[in-house]
Amino acid sequence: MFLGSFKYSIDSKGRVSLPAKLRKAVNPDANDTFVMTRGLEKCIEVHPKDMWAENIEARLNMLNSFNKNHTAFLRRYLEKAAEDTLDSQARLSIPQNLIEYAGIKKEVMIIGMNKNIEFWDPEEYEKYLESQELSFEELANDVMNKTM
Repeated sequence: MFLGSFKYSIDSKGRVSLPAKLRKAVNPDANDTFVMTRGLEKCIEVHPKDMWAENIEARLNMLNSFNKNHTAFLRRYLEKAAEDTLDSQARLSIPQNLIEYAGIKKEVMIIGMNKNIEFWDPEEYEKYLESQELSFEELANDVMNKTM
């Protein structure tokens, strides 16, 4: 399970270190390989390769290629997708198109999201938090009452 938030720098080549606490949660089956793609908000989703195959790829394979909405979603979700393996310094290389999509500049807010990780520009993340209509308590009450 990926937990916590971390603020790291991104270097001029688009590389960012993955925090040790998050690396510990990566299953060895992922072989330190991750799939990155656009998030539903202005962020980058980062999935360990094994979790991508199990949770995302399996669902994408169920979509109907004759359904216009399905194919439109696939195009937009996968067009910026990339795969990378951690280098010897535990860094991922984020493609420039994803960096631009998320508006990332010099720093990256790294958020553990249970089964995956998100990369945000810190200012964009603050804007996202401020734009939320419900307080954390209201959100927790709404979401957790529906799952019990």
